[in-house]
Amino acid sequence: MKTEAIREEIDAARARGSLRQIVIPPCPELLARLQQAMAQAEPDLNEVSRIASADVAMSVILMRTANSPVHMADGQPCSTVGQAMNRLGLRETAAILTGFLLKNAIPVNNPQLGRFWERSTKRAIAMDFIARQLPGLSPGLAYTFGLFCHVGMPVLLQSVRGYGSTMIEAGARIDRPFIATENANHKTDHAVVGALVVRAWNMAPELMAAIRLHHDFVSLGDGSIHAELHTLVAAGLVAEQLMRAHEGLDADADWKLHSQRALDWLQIGPEELEQWDEQLRPLFDEA
Repeated sequence: MKTEAIREEIDAARARGSLRQIVIPPCPELLARLQQAMAQAEPDLNEVSRIASADVAMSVILMRTANSPVHMADGQPCSTVGQAMNRLGLRETAAILTGFLLKNAIPVNNPQLGRFWERSTKRAIAMDFIARQLPGLSPGLAYTFGLFCHVGMPVLLQSVRGYGSTMIEAGARIDRPFIATENANHKTDHAVVGALVVRAWNMAPELMAAIRLHHDFVSLGDGSIHAELHTLVAAGLVAEQLMRAHEGLDADADWKLHSQRALDWLQIGPEELEQWDEQLRPLFDEA
């Protein structure tokens, strides 16, 4: 489906279909301001600085990241938000702020989603890294995709009775994909609901479409879908596998079934994948 068709599908399901019961948390005001500041041809650095300074905890995380071993090459610690922004750069600063604001907008307090935001951050880091290795894919868009990819899960958990049990069932079944069990039990899935969150928060249409399609690996290469969406979906599968490898987990069903299709689309081979694994491990450790 094209981006426009996906938007129409989401709007129709929200108006009269399975998404009517889903409660979408409001977009944080600071996140809306950040999106507006970053959307300008010349991003408003002063506005981003004001947003970063608006919450003490957010400022602390920004400076802690800037002072981490991965970033503090000169050995001089940052003591202000401005210094942290200069060291990290505008794009990484915006990514960190987005992650903080998203985590606080959608709290996760359920054992079925243990370490949800930690793993979302790791997925976003992997997406950012992969985007830097590929031509034509925006690292900022890739990072945000990684961060929001599974955001439909906590939203479903808060809105739909029995979804916790569905997650257990879906994780245990080997006869069908995770989202097939979601749809069988609730007539929707976390990919659709994640796209709804992005749509409701007025974020990039490309982000909405990629999240809607992030388990639709069979469509990779379909000429009716924009190439950037294919790249995001394929890179998302690779990022998930690299993250699972770092955590000592077996490959999931999606990787076993569709890894070659994703690697072919990205035009990478086993050697590159092994190099990416080695390069990402210290970044995962920091996250």
